[in-house]
Amino acid sequence: MRTSISAEERALKWIKEQNGLIRSKDAISSGIYARTLTQLTKEGKLEQISRGVYRLSSGKTISNPDLVTVAVGVPKAVICLISALSFHKLTTQIPHKVYIALPELTRTPKQDYPPISIHRFRGKAYEEGIENHIIDGVNVRIYNPEKTLADCFKFRNKIGMDVVLEAMKFYRSKKRFDIKAITMYAKICRVENQMKPYLEAMI
Repeated sequence: MRTSISAEERALKWIKEQNGLIRSKDAISSGIYARTLTQLTKEGKLEQISRGVYRLSSGKTISNPDLVTVAVGVPKAVICLISALSFHKLTTQIPHKVYIALPELTRTPKQDYPPISIHRFRGKAYEEGIENHIIDGVNVRIYNPEKTLADCFKFRNKIGMDVVLEAMKFYRSKKRFDIKAITMYAKICRVENQMKPYLEAMI
């Protein structure tokens, strides 16, 4: 009986060290038994917020639960497109799912909550322009505004040209305006020629 309590105490200590939000896969890799997680959940000390993702029930309220849950559950994900626009305050759109970029050959994650929209990126189109933002103690990877604009233009037929133009208008109104960076990312995303007339109009 004492062994069970010790296992639970050790698990809770480790989970607290991870800012109270963990993947069961990582917990098991660190030596915590799956049955311990199950027991802690039954006791109400843990709550499962998505497939394989748990948080301490006594933990503080998460300010951006969707982005944080995806960042924990899908470590290779980079927040992109409308979700990135929303984070950077470049759209009036309210994302009803989390838009993420994954490397081209990555296995599709089994994420049941929140709903996600997966977009496959190749090479530099995936690697470049990533910012790391600490939200509620969790590192969330999000494309920067300039890379996001180039991505949105590339996927304009899926998200709507009106969304892209609105984002460019919001971006233009900000003090920070880096036309060189946008042009660089447009080249990486292979939409340089398509974006050029719109960028010239922004100058």
